[in-house]
Amino acid sequence: MPQLAQRVGRAKPSAIMLIAAKAKQLKAAGRDIISFSIGVPNFLPGEHVYAAAREALSHDSGQYGSNRGADALLDAFLKHIEALGFHGYGHANLSVGIGAKQVLYNLAEALLDEGDEIAFAAPYWTTYHDIADIVGAKANVLPCGPAQNYKLTPSQLDAALARKPKVFLFNNPSNPTGMVYTREEIAALAEVLAKHPDTWIITDDIYNSMVFDGIGYHNFVFAKPELKDRLIFVDSVSKTYGMPGWRVGLLAGPESVAKAVTTLNSNHITSVPEVITAAAVAALSGPQDIPQAKCVEFAARRDTVVAALNAIPGVTCPRPQGAFYAFPDISVAFGKSHNGTKISNDVEFCAALLEAKGVACVPGSAFGEPRALRISYTCPPAQLQPGLQRIQEFFAELA
Repeated sequence: MPQLAQRVGRAKPSAIMLIAAKAKQLKAAGRDIISFSIGVPNFLPGEHVYAAAREALSHDSGQYGSNRGADALLDAFLKHIEALGFHGYGHANLSVGIGAKQVLYNLAEALLDEGDEIAFAAPYWTTYHDIADIVGAKANVLPCGPAQNYKLTPSQLDAALARKPKVFLFNNPSNPTGMVYTREEIAALAEVLAKHPDTWIITDDIYNSMVFDGIGYHNFVFAKPELKDRLIFVDSVSKTYGMPGWRVGLLAGPESVAKAVTTLNSNHITSVPEVITAAAVAALSGPQDIPQAKCVEFAARRDTVVAALNAIPGVTCPRPQGAFYAFPDISVAFGKSHNGTKISNDVEFCAALLEAKGVACVPGSAFGEPRALRISYTCPPAQLQPGLQRIQEFFAELA
């Protein structure tokens, strides 16, 4: 029979979704499961978002929309990024997608030929490596372990860019670690980027509104405006507004890149649906009280999670300052066993933890750091402390 395309053999199902699906199966079978696995904010947007969607539905045109994005959405996004500190952009610098994931895939198609190199730090969001594999790019993964707070250093970046990768992909705040780069750290990395003019820069910063401790959100182009000609900023309504299922991603960058992504849209998605566009406009331009309150809430949860993890002998968890993740180094458990089950690595640890205690976490190897695991602490509030206590009990029972 005919064969599938070779690129399909390079595509892998999301490791995060596999864990989430396993937890869901166990829960359906009657197990008491607490899930720290999937990275969803677990809150809903304000009523004004639903009101805008209902209003749009009441006079739906039934027509195709713009490949680039509706003018109202582009206007709302421009105001949003201007508030962040991006200036001098117009509609020609923008484009949209069905979620930030599709925007990133489009960027890979637009910027990377087969065999080109893309550089990014580890730990990384799983999709980065997956997309690189699908489009046939070579991933240059830059290891940033817990000893350096999971952050990329200027010397690491300089060495990577000396190889002249076609793309440098950067994530701040970070999924999976929750780490946030300070103004000074961003400025130091921007100095390095300015020395290497042959590399596109993608900043995947969809958690830019979830930053704690007064650090603030910073971007390379704020420190070095001359980087604007080759920097693409990626954002989304998913995490900030509790709208992951609405699937709206956006980018701001050079006109040539925005045009290329818009052309790709014309060949597959055509447009973001009209009703969803109206909801995204309302989220970006309407009251920001829910996102702001959730940011405060997640910062408090962060404190609870980090204190519980660092209280476990041998476990270290750098203090995240954004998003809603913690990424503890749990390698102290390797070589031990739990009730006769040997634990040799992060995958076996997470499997044993789920089976024994009903707590679902994602192995760090899915993010390029096999000494760790990711905890997404957006579960219902009543489950947070019990889930952490189960993890502590699991470690205490290791032999």
